[in-house]
Amino acid sequence: MTVAVVRALALGALAAGLHVPLAAAENPTEALEAPTIEVVGTSPLPGLGTPIGEVPANVQIYTGSEIGRQRQTNLGDYLEQNPTSVTTNSTQGNPLQSDVNFRGFTASPVLGTPQGLSVFQDGVRINEPFGDVVNWDLIPQSAISSIQLIPGSNPAFGLNTLGGALSLYTKSGSQYPGAAIEAQGGSFGRRGAEFEVGGKDGNADYFVTGNALDDRGWAAHNPSSVRQFFGKEGWQDEKTDLDLTLTLADNTLEGTQSIPSSFFRRDIRQPYTWPDVNQNELGFLALKGSRFLSDSLILGGNAYYRKFKNSNFGSNVNSDFDPIANPLQATNTRSVIDQDGYGLGVQLTWLGRLAGRDNQFTLGTSGDFGKAGFAQDQQNAAFTADRGTVGISGFTRLTDAQTRNAYYGVFFTDSLKLAPRWTLTASGRYNAARARIEDRSGTAPALNGDHRFSRFNSALGVNFNPNPRLTAYAAYNEGSRAPTPIELACADPNAPCKLPNDFVSDPALKMVLSKTAEGGLRGTFSKSGSWSATVYRTQLNDDIQFVASRGGTNAGFFQNIGNTRRQGLELSLGNQWGSFSATARYSYVDATFQSPFAVSSPSNSSADAGGDIQVQPGSRIPGIPRQSLKLRLQYDFGEHASLGTNIIASGGVFARGDENNQDVHGQVPGYTVVNLDGRYAVAKGTEVFVRVANLFDRKYANFGVLAQNWFTGPGNTFNGSAPV
Repeated sequence: MTVAVVRALALGALAAGLHVPLAAAENPTEALEAPTIEVVGTSPLPGLGTPIGEVPANVQIYTGSEIGRQRQTNLGDYLEQNPTSVTTNSTQGNPLQSDVNFRGFTASPVLGTPQGLSVFQDGVRINEPFGDVVNWDLIPQSAISSIQLIPGSNPAFGLNTLGGALSLYTKSGSQYPGAAIEAQGGSFGRRGAEFEVGGKDGNADYFVTGNALDDRGWAAHNPSSVRQFFGKEGWQDEKTDLDLTLTLADNTLEGTQSIPSSFFRRDIRQPYTWPDVNQNELGFLALKGSRFLSDSLILGGNAYYRKFKNSNFGSNVNSDFDPIANPLQATNTRSVIDQDGYGLGVQLTWLGRLAGRDNQFTLGTSGDFGKAGFAQDQQNAAFTADRGTVGISGFTRLTDAQTRNAYYGVFFTDSLKLAPRWTLTASGRYNAARARIEDRSGTAPALNGDHRFSRFNSALGVNFNPNPRLTAYAAYNEGSRAPTPIELACADPNAPCKLPNDFVSDPALKMVLSKTAEGGLRGTFSKSGSWSATVYRTQLNDDIQFVASRGGTNAGFFQNIGNTRRQGLELSLGNQWGSFSATARYSYVDATFQSPFAVSSPSNSSADAGGDIQVQPGSRIPGIPRQSLKLRLQYDFGEHASLGTNIIASGGVFARGDENNQDVHGQVPGYTVVNLDGRYAVAKGTEVFVRVANLFDRKYANFGVLAQNWFTGPGNTFNGSAPV
């Protein structure tokens, strides 16, 4: 099991200059970039948004100042410790490569993980074209002005919005003037530096930030090297707002893999096999803008180009090992995914009267296009005494493929004030998707394929505000996800793949359809006190899962497995009493399979003679805790110092391979973790901060997998003759 225990002490920082945010944006379309957020983006493209009191969903908003106060080193950690219904899985063994789950739906950097969340940076969808993955390490946290987590299957946000959309808005120089420089160091060899500079000159403004972070990791063979840069040049007046942004990244991240429970009990910092290295390189250029064509008509749009390259080197046990017939111990694989993504969108917003009522109507269209080259090689290898791999042959090409994506959409949103206390919202989107796969090697013609998908999704919601302190809402919405090229290229049960090793053929898969119903209440009970309560249910039809194949080959294929369901409850309560503030967030997530299917899991104690298990309706989906509780406590010692803590309590999860919930050891236990943060202004413009992660050095895991342990020899060396 992968152990998600990180005990990092970061001490020391110098901050030159203080941010003095403007009280309000001069142009209303800049409101989503402001430090204080009162509107929600109801589509990804730039516009006016909707006041939060008129949004029929439990939207959660977090500002850059809140992120900066807690001092997490990456966005995944912040999301794990704050929003309701968000949990993480450390499947990659690196803290910058977590799976982020919201309401049981995932945004993951791991190819083959079913993706159910759409993620946007300034209105550009940053789910990568190849596999819809989200690489959290490419997002500079110091550039974020606000985070909006919008739940449900909101059709206006397009494909992949099955369980929700995460919108990130970046800082501008007009909103964040000043300069700052920061240095940090801590446990596990952590050292880093960060800067940011912003300013305004007439109608023009600029903001630039960058950082470098290195550590050797909490486990063996687990270092990280992160280099990130973000720059924005803007121009605005009372009618026009333009922003040109550039994001760059060059990161090298090593993981630790899941380890057997016997390793976990003895030394959680040892690897299973090594090395496993990902190098991510990004160049991302985006232009967005809006203009008031009249007092009641606003034109907004964006265009972007995104270049992303992932280079991976992985070590693997040969699961077909046989001392006589196949004495090969291990294989090394190296792969390169070279992607180009580009697109544009435009929308027109009209403010007026409909049937004598105030109305805001938006009509828009977008196109997102991607091209990805995928090449992978493999070499034979043997294990060293510490489970590292040494190549014993040259590399042989396994796969050489090219994929192309084209996603088109036409959408509308409408917000109608039925009465002073009632608001009706409606939206819809027609999606058309095309995925093409081409074999570049000339040796795998079955890989070639051309697939098309289309669907119209709709949404309807109503808000009731009996007084300024209370909002009641109810909504129904639909979303969809087209199968990704990697899923289409590995969908034949007669030709399983070793993800992400090779592609073989491409039988058709169906679109995944999402239908969400949500209702709730939210309000305030004092100037600084707020609360919310929400219930929801999301049903997926034709959900796609990676299903292991028979024979113990460590391979499988993608398959439509029928229906799955996520339903639950979200509660939050927060208040401030003088210098002390407290927030509690509780979530109950019941994520289950709703259709029967069979899957190979020979390590499951309930498997039949052929190694198969039978999954029945009602079985819980692995990796999703049913309950979680998050507490944020903070005490401010005037304006110069503060002390805070994040406390996370998470329920247990079922391991992958225990989809039927029947294995005797298939459940990973729950855990509680305490983190501390503090700051002290030693002088004007100079601040020292401290962060302690996992204060009580708790051993815990948030992810597990049922599999054989091949290292049962002396000192946990390879013993293919007696795996357990």
